Amino acid sequence: MKFSVLTLAFSAVCAAAAGTANAAIPAGLPPGVIQMSPCVPGMGEHWANPKNLPFGPIYGVYKGKVVFTEIMIDQASFAKGVSWTEQLKPLPGHPIDHVDIEFQPHGHAHFTVPHYDVHAYFVPHAVHAAFCPQGAAG
Repeated sequence: MKFSVLTLAFSAVCAAAAGTANAAIPAGLPPGVIQMSPCVPGMGEHWANPKNLPFGPIYGVYKGKVVFTEIMIDQASFAKGVSWTEQLKPLPGHPIDHVDIEFQPHGHAHFTVPHYDVHAYFVPHAVHAAFCPQGAAG
């Protein structure tokens, strides 16, 4: 359910990303990122550098504060035994509280293969679970 809002927003942003002005980059995010979604329930806004997609990193922001880093890993790469190092490092001043790994058996917009969404959250689960209860309007 939370990906329905993300899917629509991600499609719209990707279609218009080239040459489009974007909101100011939240403090702590690297240069080149743009907002990829409105506020997604339980997660916040998604920010990323389009050239790094679909793998990521993707960053979550809620009320101007960075709350997670995400990567998306396709299931086929896991099956082949591909390894990744130096991923999901905490951003300066943002220690990792916990990691959530969600399997997406059918994928979602712009990454339609079966894959894993791996989120390293900088806030407790109970805190981010309450983000955006009404979706983009929340």
